[in-house]
Amino acid sequence: MTAKPMKVTSLADLKLVQREIEAQMEREARQAAEQAQARRQAASEKSLFIRAAGVVQPLQEKNRVLLKKERPIVQTMQYQRDEKAVLIEAISDEFDVGTLLDTDELLSFRRPGIGPDVTRKLRRGDWSIQRQIDLHGMRRDEAREQLSFFIREAHKQGIRCVRVVHGKGLGSPGKAPVLKSRVHSWLVQKQEVLAFVQAKPADGGAGALVVLLMASRG
Repeated sequence: MTAKPMKVTSLADLKLVQREIEAQMEREARQAAEQAQARRQAASEKSLFIRAAGVVQPLQEKNRVLLKKERPIVQTMQYQRDEKAVLIEAISDEFDVGTLLDTDELLSFRRPGIGPDVTRKLRRGDWSIQRQIDLHGMRRDEAREQLSFFIREAHKQGIRCVRVVHGKGLGSPGKAPVLKSRVHSWLVQKQEVLAFVQAKPADGGAGALVVLLMASRG
């Protein structure tokens, strides 16, 4: 801000003007010194940063962002639901298995073309049990789904002999083995199953079945 000019009418006025001029010059000199000090400080800090960080290359500015493409989902939720529906519908609770079971006390099963020697060998344990599933305590729908999946996957993996534990029904109302008869019916409807017999006492007895699966083509 520029000061208004003063009228000099006396020696005292002249001295006052001189003091004002000297004060102004001191302020300007002080400001110039402060600015010079600030420039030296900035230059020093920049030099220190360069020595510490080395040469810095500016990033190239890009107007677009490249996003990684997501891999397509192999199995959609709809496919999984359809697959589950196929597993359930493949075996029915309404299927009458009674006429297909051998009329022995153990109610064994063998498909047409499979000789009685196969069920005899199953009872003797000629095929070693490679895998098992325990359905005991499951609800009917859960047991049916789990059994269907188990049989299908075992067949895919080349498993020939499995054990299916269904329990003896001692915890069911009336002590009736409800799940046991269901399992018989479900297994007969699975095309992978060639035969089954009641397990030996050491393998579960009346609470389990030993099942022979057809050989996998894969």
